[in-house]
Amino acid sequence: MSASLDIRAPSEQTEGTRSQLLRWLKRVGEPVEANEPLIELETDKVTVEVASPASGVLAEILKHEQDEIAPGELLGRIAAGGARVAPRAQAEGEAARAGTVAAAPAAAAAVPAAAGPGRQPSPAVRRLLSEHGLTEDRVPGTGPGGRITVEDVLRVAAAGGAPAAAGAIRSHLVPHTAVRRRIAEHMAQSLLHTAPHVTTVFEADLGAVLKDRARQREEFARRGAPLTLTAYFVTAAVAAIRAVPEANSRWTDQALEIYDDIHIGIATAVEGTGLVVPVLHDAGRLDLFAIARGLEDLVSRARTARLAPADVRGGTFTISNHGVSGSLLAAPIIINQPQSAILGVGKLEQRPVVVEEGDEQKIVVRPRCYVTLTLDHRVMDGHQANRFMQTFVGTLADWPA
Repeated sequence: MSASLDIRAPSEQTEGTRSQLLRWLKRVGEPVEANEPLIELETDKVTVEVASPASGVLAEILKHEQDEIAPGELLGRIAAGGARVAPRAQAEGEAARAGTVAAAPAAAAAVPAAAGPGRQPSPAVRRLLSEHGLTEDRVPGTGPGGRITVEDVLRVAAAGGAPAAAGAIRSHLVPHTAVRRRIAEHMAQSLLHTAPHVTTVFEADLGAVLKDRARQREEFARRGAPLTLTAYFVTAAVAAIRAVPEANSRWTDQALEIYDDIHIGIATAVEGTGLVVPVLHDAGRLDLFAIARGLEDLVSRARTARLAPADVRGGTFTISNHGVSGSLLAAPIIINQPQSAILGVGKLEQRPVVVEEGDEQKIVVRPRCYVTLTLDHRVMDGHQANRFMQTFVGTLADWPA
């Protein structure tokens, strides 16, 4: 006798994170294997695959593409029919017979299709190609190894209209991804409807940091942790948070919730996706080497679409090192709600600076950058923000040799 198993959205989800059902990878009536990717969900942070809890046949689809999804929500059902059940479903045998087994998310990843010889597109890409009347040879792949991604198909489909009339302005549409829409909503909500933003600007001298980096860089690389300037910024931010704990907090109508742990998000630009913020957990308990190693792991996985949902949860403070792309100053940088502040670091430059030597003043050239703290003015006033920044730039300027 066949059993009916529920397919549910992952329940392990960050507060405030919203999901959207991006696409089903199977149609009703098609066979599925246990642990085979069945659904793609997209949040404002990562794309998650929902795996089939058992082998059988997809019997029912209850939530459709582009529908908003709540954690744990019922998405569809599988007719198992005596087939082998996935280990998680077996462990919940009684729940399986009642039809309440929840599907578990696989590792977060986009689902691109390989374009190389002997490799087939993913089910989602094949379906989109068919729907838009396209063939693989008409879609340039931008994924790793020339893979065709869902975004590649949508881009070509959007640009496939009739030729423009003479004298007309030519254009093409780039459909918003669910991630880009979530980022837009999140930024607008934070700036316009939630927190009064205020930004304070300081300048940091990185001479001591650069000397230390030159001294330790080779040793860190030998041990498998590239030593970036961001590792120093995280360390200095931890010191500043300890001086001004309100920077590591969340505003509520009843009280200010100050976090005892320091989990620092690192804003990371991902080509074709937008900005993601993987979180370096327990940064306050890590030394410089552990911070450097953690950053390398998070950023590399962010840029290869291998972040798991846990990697983007629980941030209490965020750093945006926008200077890596050439920006001198950015203000305000939108606060990553429900946090209370975000630190911005601009481009490192050699700049002329007036210094005092005894009774004389001299102009010297120093490696410096602008740093900003954008804060929720409900949480902190200017003197607290300035104390935070004084601690931050002082930690960098006085880095021990």
